[in-house]
Amino acid sequence: MQKQTVTRRQRPVSRLRQLALRLVIVVLVLLILWLLNKVNWVFSPLQQFFSIIGGPVVLAGVFYYLMNPLVDRLEKSKFHIHRTWTIIGLFAVILALVVLGVVLVVPLIQDQLTGLIKDWPHYWDSLINSTTAFWQNSDMKWLRDILNQYDTQLQKGLSGLLKNTASNTVGGLGSIVGSVTTVIVALVTFPFLLWYMLRDGHQFPEYVSRLLPQRLQKSFLTVLKEINDQVSNYIRGQLTVAFFVALMFYLGYLLIGLKFALTLGIVAGILNLIPYLGSFLAMVPAVVVGAFVSPWMLIQVLIVFAVEQTIEGRLISPLVLGSSLKIHPVTIIIVLLAAGKIFGVMGVIFGVPGYAVLKVIVSHLYQYWREHAQWFDEEDRHSSVLADENSANANRKQDVDE
Repeated sequence: MQKQTVTRRQRPVSRLRQLALRLVIVVLVLLILWLLNKVNWVFSPLQQFFSIIGGPVVLAGVFYYLMNPLVDRLEKSKFHIHRTWTIIGLFAVILALVVLGVVLVVPLIQDQLTGLIKDWPHYWDSLINSTTAFWQNSDMKWLRDILNQYDTQLQKGLSGLLKNTASNTVGGLGSIVGSVTTVIVALVTFPFLLWYMLRDGHQFPEYVSRLLPQRLQKSFLTVLKEINDQVSNYIRGQLTVAFFVALMFYLGYLLIGLKFALTLGIVAGILNLIPYLGSFLAMVPAVVVGAFVSPWMLIQVLIVFAVEQTIEGRLISPLVLGSSLKIHPVTIIIVLLAAGKIFGVMGVIFGVPGYAVLKVIVSHLYQYWREHAQWFDEEDRHSSVLADENSANANRKQDVDE
């Protein structure tokens, strides 16, 4: 009885310790971010280095997570196909698909894209004229008067923006040339990186773990496995969903007779790689083209969008992605905004899986701290150990299911 009373008294103290620990962690993280912002010039060489190798490594990594499960399955099948021959066969299939796509699909996309770029000014002007006519004929005079007060400031702002754009055009041409060179280098080097990733990547965790102390090897392998599961599930899931999104938009636009259906569908699939926001961004060109044709076509485009969002949200995404990342939608949007501000387009695309990796690492470091620090009592440590065991059992069950 006395032991239970002591335990109950210790629980508020334990909660205060946890709260204090979390506040300390938040303060330390903010302090580290502030210090990194002050000395960011130190990391400039590293940024240049990763900007060079980042593209090929990321591209090879995406294909690695797409192809590695098939390579492993064929190697462990009853046929026992050697890993090297499996990789060679997959490379041959990919090369054949690329050649087939270049011969059959690329000319069609090129024609549609050229027509869309050529006709885009007419579509945009038509949309602006229709909107202006509706605005002038509507009864919202009070709102027009308010906005007209800022018309002069808006014109000055646009004038300054145009001047800055014109002055930066020459420098932008150099950036474009540099970007094209980077893309060519990435396309040439990534097959070699992918080859070695597929051939030797499965040996990497064991090799690195042997460099660590014996007591840390098991935890290190557990962390790497969780990171691998998070990233692989996200990449394969997002690409699968993007494919079905592109297919649904293409079939929908084709059914209603919208021009440039294939190009608009592919753009929608690519933009869908941006969680939550991609599909809405992909609707902009389709809405402009539909509004140029007729109001009825615009309504049909919106119906296609509504049907696609319903099928994707209720059927495809839950089946393909599920809750594999276990990240709240609000957190995902915050990560997208922050990563996009810091790293641009690459941050928007890879911010969510990067956050998932950091989440796994930080959670394991926190659990390790709970087990070894003096901030927590025996009950907290026991619950931490149970949580780790449950996580390990879930991972083993997932491996058995796969």
